[in-house]
Formats: sequence, structure tokens, C-alpha cells
Amino acid sequence: MTDQTNSAGSGAGSAIRVLLADDEEMIRHAIRLILRHVDDIDVVGEAVNGAEAVRLTAEHRPDVVLLDIRMPVLDGLAAIEPLVALDPRPQVVMLTTFGDDENVTRALRAGATGFLLKDEGSHELIRAVRAAAAGDAVLSPGVTGAVIQRMLSGGGAAAPESRVAGLTGREREVLVMLGDGLSNPEIGRRLGIGVGTVKTHVRSILEKTGCGGRVQAGLLAHQAGLMG
Repeated sequence: MTDQTNSAGSGAGSAIRVLLADDEEMIRHAIRLILRHVDDIDVVGEAVNGAEAVRLTAEHRPDVVLLDIRMPVLDGLAAIEPLVALDPRPQVVMLTTFGDDENVTRALRAGATGFLLKDEGSHELIRAVRAAAAGDAVLSPGVTGAVIQRMLSGGGAAAPESRVAGLTGREREVLVMLGDGLSNPEIGRRLGIGVGTVKTHVRSILEKTGCGGRVQAGLLAHQAGLMG
């Protein structure tokens, strides 16, 4: 087990706190090297399995957990539920390999914020961490299309139309923009409201529709026929 705190370059309390969870030392080392020199990101811990990731997340309270899907003891898929049940809830970004669409789909349905291919470049990794910390979806372009198609065809426990029936008019507007992949600041600018108000609407949408995250909500907008 590796449990390290890295404050290099972060000094300020506003740095994005990140926990890495991957059983491959080389993967953790590579991600750590990329993030350690970014001023607004602070790697606060590392785990080699899902159980350790849950424990260290409760201890260090990171903003973002980069979580490998395949790990011993407790894999990433099984770790999502206890992670998103924590208070405060971290944003969980799954680390995956190309072609693992089925597991990515399961992760998104369980409440993951998004997913990132392990071989993405450093700029994409940094962008993904910042986007997740802001509450925005993280979708690696290499597998997005296949995952969306799988989720759209998978259906749900209730008809999509009935799941959105209880939304207010403004919440429907926000839901459509989630379907377009817009970030909270972009939604705020479109509607002329503050980011805090957007976040309130998103939380309400997730509660009313039973979606585990904004990725699911965006897909629900497509399923319910709200996208024009």
C-alpha cells in the first residue's frame, strides 16, 4: 500500500485534492509525475485496491478519485457505491483501457462522473481532473460513442418520459444542456444564472430522476426525447 501526500506546488488550500487508485505501480507513478507539477492539483493519497480507496477517501476527503476498474480485493466497480455515498461525495473518474465499454457503462450507471483512457496525454489528464472537480462530466473521446449507444439501448427501470415528468421547466432546460455536454459555467451563461444556481438545479434533477450523475442525466435527456 502506498499512502503519500504531495503538496508540491499547491500551497493554497484551494488546490484540487486527488486520490489515485490503481494496482499497477507504473500507472500510479506516471499519473503522479504528471500531476505533481500542476499548481492547482494536489495528490493526497494512493491506493492499490478498491477497499483501500474507500478507506483513504474517507480519511483524506479528496475532491476527485481516479479509480481503476480492474483491481484486486475490491475492484473499481464495486468501490463506486461506497465512494459516492461518502459525505462529502468525491467525483469518481474511472481509469480504463480501450474496448472496456461494458464496464465503463456499468461504472457510469453506478454514479461515476466519467472515464478516462489510461493512455491519454498529460493535458487530457489535467483537464479531466479539473473538469471533474468542477462537477462536469469527463468522457474520453476514444470510447464515448460506443458507451453512449450501450447506455441508450439499455433502458431503465422506468420509462425515460416518466422519469423527467416531475421536472420544472427550468430543470428541463438544464437537463437538455446536460445532454449537450455543457459545463456548469456554460449553462449559467446560457440561462443568465449563477453557477451555484446551476448546481442546485443539477442536484434537483439527479434526485428527481434517480440518475447517479450528470453523465446519466445527459443520456436520459436523449432517451426522453428532449433533445429536439
